[in-house]
Amino acid sequence: MSDCVFQRYRHHVLATVRELLPDVAEDTLARVELTPTRDPAHGDMATNAALLLARVAKRKPADIAQELAQALAAVPGVAAAAAAGPGFVNITLDPAVLRGVLPDVLRAGEAYGTSTVGAGVRVNVEYVSANPTGPMHVGHCRGAVVGDALANLLAKAGFAVTKEFYINDAGTQVRALAWAAYWRYLQALGTTMEQEAFATLAPTGLQYLGDYLVPVGMELAGEYGTKLAETAEDGTARPAPEATWLETVRGFTVAHMLKAIREDLAALGVNQDVFTSEAGVLARGVTESAIQTLEKQGLLYEGILEPPKGKLPEDWEEREQLLFRSTDFGDDVDRPLRKSDGTNTYFANDIGCHADKVARGAQVMIDVWGADHGGYVKRMKAAVKALTGDAVPLEVVLCQIVHILRDGQPVRMSKRAGTFVTLRDLIDEVGRDAVRFTMLTRKSDAQMEFDLDLVVAQKRDNPVFYVQYAHARCRSVLRAAAEDGSYGAVDAATLSTAALDSLSADAEMALVRRLAEWPRMVEAAALAREPHRIAFYLADVAADFHALWNRGRDDAALRFLQAEDVDATRARLALVASTAAVIRSGLAVMGVEPVEEMR
Repeated sequence: MSDCVFQRYRHHVLATVRELLPDVAEDTLARVELTPTRDPAHGDMATNAALLLARVAKRKPADIAQELAQALAAVPGVAAAAAAGPGFVNITLDPAVLRGVLPDVLRAGEAYGTSTVGAGVRVNVEYVSANPTGPMHVGHCRGAVVGDALANLLAKAGFAVTKEFYINDAGTQVRALAWAAYWRYLQALGTTMEQEAFATLAPTGLQYLGDYLVPVGMELAGEYGTKLAETAEDGTARPAPEATWLETVRGFTVAHMLKAIREDLAALGVNQDVFTSEAGVLARGVTESAIQTLEKQGLLYEGILEPPKGKLPEDWEEREQLLFRSTDFGDDVDRPLRKSDGTNTYFANDIGCHADKVARGAQVMIDVWGADHGGYVKRMKAAVKALTGDAVPLEVVLCQIVHILRDGQPVRMSKRAGTFVTLRDLIDEVGRDAVRFTMLTRKSDAQMEFDLDLVVAQKRDNPVFYVQYAHARCRSVLRAAAEDGSYGAVDAATLSTAALDSLSADAEMALVRRLAEWPRMVEAAALAREPHRIAFYLADVAADFHALWNRGRDDAALRFLQAEDVDATRARLALVASTAAVIRSGLAVMGVEPVEEMR
């Protein structure tokens, strides 16, 4: 675990509180925070301890803050402590304490910021989980990036993470996909049947007419020849009864689509650990077992739901049906588990999916869904709570839609799919790293506009460029120092022993303070399930570094390389190398590759 200066001094705050108020409960102390101050003029960090303790101690927050500040001022490494506002305490550290962060960064490298706050808790993060009915489109992209970055972040914070893709390969949509692929198969065999006539045979009509199924039909023809069809009077292929080909075509088509989905995800840098089949979960009896568990608990009954107000949802039927008492666990209405044809509702199958995760050892489950599934959250949480006795929490991260813009106007980029922007088109247009970074520049539940022109522009208001440029500048400084040869070895291990006392300028110390925040940022973002905080933090690191760079252009005394002062140069090189390491550490969480130089 990386040493965290904020955790270190939070322990001092807690120890001081325990001395001043020995009767305070530990659950109250657990809420004490030590955070960076917004204005360095007010100190390096501030604590809310007095505000939290005032009610418990039945004293004024300001009075507690005064006592706390006086005691903290005597802690080693604290230069000053002062009460502020309604009950905060601002703490200023000795600059040497802050500068001491740099050797830690240099020794740890990209591992700096790694935490044990997760304590090895097993977390299952499910994301993307697209129906295998077509190519990945841009609507899947945000959830894929958010889910992947969140999983990376949790792993860095010390959780044991499983990245999962749940394959929706059971139900009517996949059956419709099989019919669409079967039509392409017949076409590949040269059928003379009209599409309209074939569509009347399909149970739900002919869906999924995109050209992406043409290769599937050709591969089916190559693999099975005419075995899956019958011969018409004119000698051409015609449809055979569904029972003779459905399972074969469905399995073949789903496998083909999953291969394409995996390739698209890999192009985005997403490689999940587990691909779980909905059909497989059903076949193993997991779903039925979960339903029986709910029944044994008295949580199922036959009943008729009241018609909902407004638009009727797909799963509402005016008939007696098997219902789950989800209102007992915070939902708005009870939910059906069986359709009129006796098959499971989507909700019932999703209960089985989550029961399967629990059986595989998940201690926390996090699902990343599109915002259009927001109405599904309460019922799913209710089911998981009932199944696990509230022992395994389900958390849901919602991702709002992304609008693709060029020249300020909405754009459709896909020539292959014709009706939507494919994920691969977006990656081909701007690159994987730009896609991943940009998708994390807004909180997931906020709508965002993905401006193609801005993402590839080399200017300050493009955060992708701004952060990558900071890393490239760091590397260019280190290369220049190595090529010069006057400053000794500039590898991280050697620079970690450099004397740092010369780092004292405001711009230098601002950057040092920012780097010191990284371990705390990892923990806070992981616990909040908010990977976008990493993008914001890296933008701040880049801003501080670029500000220092620009100060050096105006003031020769602040330039990184000082031929007349080797010791000062080595101190600045340690700062530069630390900045690069922290940027790489953050980019690794985001799944973005750092660049060595800008072209």
